[in-house]
Amino acid sequence: MTDRRKMLLAVMASGAGSHIAAWRHPETDAGAGVSAANHCAMAQLAERGLFHMYFVADTPAARTSKLDMYSRMPIFMNQLEPLTLLSALAMTTKHIGLGGTVSASFYEPYNLARQFASLDQISGGRSAWNIVTSANDFAAQNFGLDKLPPHGDRYKRAAEFTDIVLKLWDSWEDDAFIRDKASGYSFDVTKQHAVHHEGPYFRIHGALNVQRSPQGRPVIIQAGASDAGMDFAASVAELIFGANETPAESRAFYDQLKSRLPKFGRSAEDVRLLAGMPVIIGESEQEAEDKYQTLQELIHPDVGRARLSMDLEADLSGLPLDEPVPEELIPASANFHKKFYDNIVNMIRVEKLTLRQMYLRYERGRRTIRGNPIQIADALQEWQAAGACDGFMMMFPLMADGLGLFVEKVVPELQRRGLMRTEQDGVTLRDALGFARPPHPASLAARGHAAE
Repeated sequence: MTDRRKMLLAVMASGAGSHIAAWRHPETDAGAGVSAANHCAMAQLAERGLFHMYFVADTPAARTSKLDMYSRMPIFMNQLEPLTLLSALAMTTKHIGLGGTVSASFYEPYNLARQFASLDQISGGRSAWNIVTSANDFAAQNFGLDKLPPHGDRYKRAAEFTDIVLKLWDSWEDDAFIRDKASGYSFDVTKQHAVHHEGPYFRIHGALNVQRSPQGRPVIIQAGASDAGMDFAASVAELIFGANETPAESRAFYDQLKSRLPKFGRSAEDVRLLAGMPVIIGESEQEAEDKYQTLQELIHPDVGRARLSMDLEADLSGLPLDEPVPEELIPASANFHKKFYDNIVNMIRVEKLTLRQMYLRYERGRRTIRGNPIQIADALQEWQAAGACDGFMMMFPLMADGLGLFVEKVVPELQRRGLMRTEQDGVTLRDALGFARPPHPASLAARGHAAE
């Protein structure tokens, strides 16, 4: 049984590294994001370090305008499609969970349900779906739209989409495929449960042509920080990704999320929060700081302006670097990432930072921890002890360097302190995360009838 006092660890797959200038660093492979061999090596390294999950973020689009600027910041411009990659990793790993992002705004429920059900079979019950509603118009334009629908509409569609996917994953009871050669029946016809759904966004009549997942259904991940996003996460998500700078902020976010669970018939035992945690590790604190500053110096000013423009949803391209950003440029509200928008607005209105100061500080709601292995372990322990999270989505600005040092130096220290597991837990990702395998609804109904 998983000990909830032990921290959960996932790693964000990030090619050369999670820092926007990592690809420019002389010690990184700039093409690591499209190297299956690199991903296999990183996933196997994380597995040796007893990480619970290897996670692949995604957006279904390349940027098609301002290409000169995006060529300096090639985020999502050249990477492997998550489910294809995770299927390959399933064959080269044995224990680590395999999570990936797929947008509910642009995919069909049946295709997604079938793909993740297949990944769960291939991996022996290690898959997880990160539900996103997407946050850029480049993706919308790939699917016949001029721009993204409004924030609230995207979450309404995602709620219906997810409801259908969950039902499709229960198309068959666990013991439906009897494969009785003597009788000639491959499956028990009474144990198929076709989905008949007609709603505002989808019309579905059918069943998956793959048996129920080894772990009942893939683990559901979500990271919404807006009111609509938090309600959606509270309704269906099991793993929550958080993006907060301090343990106090993370604890407040987690408490707010858990306060929403009862209205959806759920309890705190049904969710786990992973705090986003970028770390740079050195043999000394100064070495770690030097690594960080080297990366910061590689950020081109055009990239700094672009990141702020993207998340503020305003054009800052013509502004001088060493003057404050005029308040009149701030949009009335956010349509993409409210958390990131609020962070930038605070730097403009409250801190009165210059544009250069802003882009050198801005980390999309996070703060990179720099230090030696003991200091990194101390920081993680502080967050865990504060009740700020159940574990961490580790982000390594220099991927190979950071993950290697974490596994070699930090994991043993966490284990010495009794904060981290020392062996694999169970077989499936649900086992490792401490979640019960969800029974099939038909089994619950049968129990109810028996009780009557």
